[in-house]
Amino acid sequence: IQTNMFRSWSSDARLDGKTVIITGANTGIGKETAIDLAKRGARIIMACRDMEKTDAALKEVKDASGNQDIVARRLDLSDSKSIREFAENINKEEKQVNILINNAGVMVCPYGKTADGLEMQIGVNHMGHFLLTYLLLDLIKRSTPARIITVSSMAHQWGTINLEDINSEKNYDKQKAYSQSKLANILFTRSLAKRLEGTGVTAYALHPGVVQTELWRHLNKPQQAAMWLAKPFTKTSVQGAQTTIYCAVAPELETESGKYYSDCAPAKCSQAAMDDEVGQRLWELSCKMLSITWE
Repeated sequence: IQTNMFRSWSSDARLDGKTVIITGANTGIGKETAIDLAKRGARIIMACRDMEKTDAALKEVKDASGNQDIVARRLDLSDSKSIREFAENINKEEKQVNILINNAGVMVCPYGKTADGLEMQIGVNHMGHFLLTYLLLDLIKRSTPARIITVSSMAHQWGTINLEDINSEKNYDKQKAYSQSKLANILFTRSLAKRLEGTGVTAYALHPGVVQTELWRHLNKPQQAAMWLAKPFTKTSVQGAQTTIYCAVAPELETESGKYYSDCAPAKCSQAAMDDEVGQRLWELSCKMLSITWE
């Protein structure tokens, strides 16, 4: 039953001579995305926090794809110093970055702060990727046609952006904080697409499907049991990666930008995700908190 429940999409599009950066490429959807795009001939940069875990994943991606042009670089999205070091190295070492996939994420974790004092979910899922994209943007603009893809979630539908307390310091609900961060991903994509009009760089956000991956590690036992019961209806990581791959390679998306996708097709996002005024205010707040100027 499982395979028929999801719109299958396939394309023989090649990525020879292209360079792809994937954050969180050592597990789950990120790893499956890396394998697929490596099979298409791309140079893959796996940007991951845990380098020990990544060594095994790197070998796996090389073996599964038959592509040896794959490297791993350390990137801790919860630390702006690490993000800046990573970007500096990429800007020095790489001639081009044609596809950036903001895939890494933390999900419904206990309250924690990043190295920069941001709440962990908004900090990693939104702010870390916001800063990373900013620091790589000049190189990406020189690599056109280029794409920036941010993995969001249908959980964005339950989210609101609390501009007065973006770090959930007054009260923390891990589900709400997660939904807020996934809503931020879509608002960021829309704002980014506007700013990139006419540059040859396009931006996409997507819902990967409910995927059986390590993101579950912070769910409580009843939640894990519910997920286990729903297992026939949830995607494997291979299925979960399909919409990311679609956004990365589908030729028909070259003229699209700023939209949200699910099951390898355009999808509806919430009203809040289309509120460009909040999007602009979130953009300004993100710049302020990261101490950057990005008009």
